[in-house]
Amino acid sequence: MQGESGSGHSVMVDGPESIGGLNQGMRPMELMLMSVGACSSVDVISILKKARQDVTDCSVEVDGERVDAVPAVFKKIHLNFKVSGNGLEENKVKRAVELSAERYCSASIMLKNAGVEISHSFEISAA
Repeated sequence: MQGESGSGHSVMVDGPESIGGLNQGMRPMELMLMSVGACSSVDVISILKKARQDVTDCSVEVDGERVDAVPAVFKKIHLNFKVSGNGLEENKVKRAVELSAERYCSASIMLKNAGVEISHSFEISAA
């Protein structure tokens, strides 16, 4: 199925053939992890730019662990940020990740409030 957002953007969502899908798009739970990663990344970049850090790239690897039951909700999610730039200060990157996790990322905070254990780490590299 083609999902379209209120802002006019679309994404293909599907399931595996074993449950009647056509395997032509991302799974809904994959999108959930991507949403948490995207939400947090936007926050981290914004916070670092406000802190006058010269960020040239920020990506995040998101790993999730689901319960072995139905519904197979996430019980753990880990986000590892890979931030690159010129002269990045470790304490400011750490603080940006913490602020996103504790105060700004709606997706992450919503899942945390629902009982999902969410952890974060980061790596810094020169541009």
